[in-house]
Amino acid sequence: MTNGRYANIIVDISHEKIDKPFQYKIPEKLQGKLEEGMCVQIPFGMGNRLRQGYVVEITDKAEFPDEKQKSIAGIASGSMAVEGDLVRLAAWMKETYGSTMIAALKTVLPVKQAIKHKEKRKITRLLSVEETRSILGECMRKHQGAKARVLEELCQEPVLPYELVLGKLNVAPATLKSLQSQGVIAIESESYYRNPVKVESAREMGKTLSREQADICQKVLSDFDQEKRKTYLVHGITGSGKTEVYLALIEGMIERGKQCIMLIPEIALTYQTLLRFYKRFGDRVSVMNSTLSAGEKFDQCERAKKGEIDVIIGPRSALFVPFPNLGMIVIDEEHEPSYKSETMPRYHARETAEYLAELKKASLVLGSATPSLEAYNRAKQGKYELFTLNRRLTGGRLAPVSVIDLRQELREGNRSIFSRKLQELMEDRINRKEQTMLFLNRRGYAGFVSCRSCGFVMKCPHCDVSLSQHLGGRMVCHYCGYETTEPKKCPSCSSPYILGFKAGTQQIEQQLQIRFPGIRVLRMDADTTRTKDSYEKILTAFAEGEADVLVGTQMIVKGHDFPNVTLVGVLAADLSLNDSDYRAGERTFQLLTQAAGRAGRGVKPGEVVIQTYRPDHYSIIRAAAQDYEAFYEEEVLYRELGAYPPASHMLAVLITTPDEKRGEALADKLASLAREEADRNKQTPKEAQGRECRQTVVIGPAKASIGKINDIYRFVLYCKSAKYGQLTAIKDRIEQAVALLERKDENIQFDFDPIDRY
Repeated sequence: MTNGRYANIIVDISHEKIDKPFQYKIPEKLQGKLEEGMCVQIPFGMGNRLRQGYVVEITDKAEFPDEKQKSIAGIASGSMAVEGDLVRLAAWMKETYGSTMIAALKTVLPVKQAIKHKEKRKITRLLSVEETRSILGECMRKHQGAKARVLEELCQEPVLPYELVLGKLNVAPATLKSLQSQGVIAIESESYYRNPVKVESAREMGKTLSREQADICQKVLSDFDQEKRKTYLVHGITGSGKTEVYLALIEGMIERGKQCIMLIPEIALTYQTLLRFYKRFGDRVSVMNSTLSAGEKFDQCERAKKGEIDVIIGPRSALFVPFPNLGMIVIDEEHEPSYKSETMPRYHARETAEYLAELKKASLVLGSATPSLEAYNRAKQGKYELFTLNRRLTGGRLAPVSVIDLRQELREGNRSIFSRKLQELMEDRINRKEQTMLFLNRRGYAGFVSCRSCGFVMKCPHCDVSLSQHLGGRMVCHYCGYETTEPKKCPSCSSPYILGFKAGTQQIEQQLQIRFPGIRVLRMDADTTRTKDSYEKILTAFAEGEADVLVGTQMIVKGHDFPNVTLVGVLAADLSLNDSDYRAGERTFQLLTQAAGRAGRGVKPGEVVIQTYRPDHYSIIRAAAQDYEAFYEEEVLYRELGAYPPASHMLAVLITTPDEKRGEALADKLASLAREEADRNKQTPKEAQGRECRQTVVIGPAKASIGKINDIYRFVLYCKSAKYGQLTAIKDRIEQAVALLERKDENIQFDFDPIDRY
């Protein structure tokens, strides 16, 4: 506990005008009982209504005279105290990414409210078997059937689960209370933690590491022992054993009495990753993700704080599990866009993990077969230590890749979704009882529906996007969820020629059934993985050979390991290239490289077919050759020319409002402020000579690429600068101005180095 007479407290209201600490007196009854991060009850506002707030600082320095200061009412009942480090992390996130302090605190607090522990009840026999049989006989004479059933079971087993007795023996609680009052049984309760890990598997020893793997582990652990805290980037080709390196490093940390966080990009990867970790470390591994109940999340945080868990696995939110003795953070597939938050504060897990590792004096390990340009650029500059794994552990080579030009296929009369080569190879795999994965970077039955006569496109009435066609005649908006039925005639010209364009995963599944009758197909996309255990069920079924083909979107190409998969087909390699985003080339390269890496991971050799309309694009050429270094050199030149990250930094300012004119006016005002701040920090001609991208540039404002979502209008302006601090200054200037403005429903959000276009 921290001593002091005053506490600076953030009030639990998400609004910029009160996004600052308010000072309160600490009453005598709470002296010495408060600590940073605690949730307290405070009187707030004119009516002194009790609200919750978080203690961010305890001090002896008064900001106002004592008579003007209100006192803390008490510690909020059932609320969790959070470590001071997490409060400091929240303050850093607010400053670095631009958000309210409350939003930052709510992000770093995995559980806001204490939740009652689960209890297990059991019924224990108190008498000997002979005495129990005597009472049983008496119950049968009196026709007390329920009591007799319980006593009969207790003669066989001295302890019975309470719920089992109620359910299976059809006994009422009153009957058990009667037996308890007679002194025949005892009903006992014991609390237990909810454990989301339900894996039954024998423990396994670690595999023998290759020389390259062992060198990485030796260097990282040696640095840790010498109190050198660094960030490491493990660049390893698919199948080179990065996960085994993580396991060995974490094992080394656990031997040193440390706890570890293992971040994975999506829930889809949790099951396979968890299985490997559970086999290695048993029940001292747990998970943290959005599918857990509030009670499960609370219990994992409690177990972590008490040192009952050594490793937590999960997506970016697992970063905030309150480990008191954190030694290492591992971020697998660090290039994945899901590591960037889509809500305020728009933090990136990689940068946030760097700061958290610094606070906790922990090591940070990043890994990927296709590192983000930002991470690889930092490794090139010496900010990260780079390790490379160049060979597959099975001894096999990377699968050979064939690039098929779909334009040529069409010219030669093939109108199928599948190229002739892919069809031949699939037929061969079916005959050999081997498996195939087909990857498509889309979901739904078709991209959009339009009229062939007048060109009318079915659009969402609430968003500036086309509706997607789904099976069952449904038209769905993938932004707001609006749904309607597919029209038989064009709503604009009444033509019957209104049809869907572009194949989706459902259509591919149908085409497979037509082309290969009797084929067993599993589909994995956003529509088939809505329930809690759906990922696990689909992946397990495929791993156990219940399907010949797995068809899916991006989630099937990330990190999964199926030894019987010897063919991977990429059906629309260039779809991601059509995105008007400076990262389109990088994303395409990463997706294709990851997809190609799924083939031939066992002893059987694999093969990859990439189908594309742009076979000459450098992303596709380099991905087919699995040549990351060549891709990086080409892509980084493009980024330097356009002053895009990592060559420069970007800040996107998004203005949203239901009133289009007010939004436009506010966007213009903020753009003027940004330009004023940029001019204030302008370099002299001598400083800027020959280095145009060093200047801070403000672009816009303009309507966002999707100008309206759910009846909310969206405007955006972009700022570019080589110096992150200059963009932070623009953000601060806008925040100060916005706090003084009269606003109705306008909302402003900041996104540094955005990974998605607005």
